[in-house]
Amino acid sequence: MNDEFNNKDYSIKMDKTFHSLKKDMATLRTGRANKSMLDTIKVDVYGQLMPIDQLATISVPEARLISLQVWDKANLALIDSALQKSDLGINPQIDGQIIRLRIPDLTEERRKDLIKILKNMGEKSKVSIRNVRREANEELKKKLKEKTLTEDQSKNFEKEVQKLTDENINKIEKALTEKEKEIIQI
Repeated sequence: MNDEFNNKDYSIKMDKTFHSLKKDMATLRTGRANKSMLDTIKVDVYGQLMPIDQLATISVPEARLISLQVWDKANLALIDSALQKSDLGINPQIDGQIIRLRIPDLTEERRKDLIKILKNMGEKSKVSIRNVRREANEELKKKLKEKTLTEDQSKNFEKEVQKLTDENINKIEKALTEKEKEIIQI
C-alpha cells in the first residue's frame, strides 16, 4: 500500500459527482426540446430494457419538437407506450415510423416543481462532495496517527482538500443557477 496521501483520487471523485449532477440536470424538462430528456426512459424490447437511443434516431428539428425515427416498426408501439408511461407528461404523435414529441410550455406551477427538484439534486451533490472531503480528512488523520505524514504535511493536504471542495461546490452552484434560469425562461 502506498503511504503517501493522494488528493487526486478525491479530486476525481468530486469531478464524477459534478458530472453525474450535470447528466441528471440534462434530463430535467425545460421549455426547450432536448435529446437528453429521453435518457432515463427505457423500453422493454427483445426481453430486456433498452434506452430509446438504441431503438431510434433522435433529433431536435425545432426548439419545441423531438423527433424519433424508429428503426424497427415492431418497436413503435412499445416506444410509444414507454413514452406515455414516463414522467415527461407528453403525448407522442405517430406518423409512420416517426414519433413526434411536442414540448408544451411549462406552467408556472411546473416550473416551481422543477426548481425544487433541481435544488434537491444540487443539495445531494453538495452532500456527496462534502462526504468525499470527510473521507479525505479521515485518511489524513489515519496517516498522521501512523506517522506516515508530518503535522505540516497533513495541514497542507487538508487545505488542498478544502480548496477542492470549495471549487466543486462553486461549480455546482453555478450549474444550478444556469439551469434555473433556463427553467424560468419563458
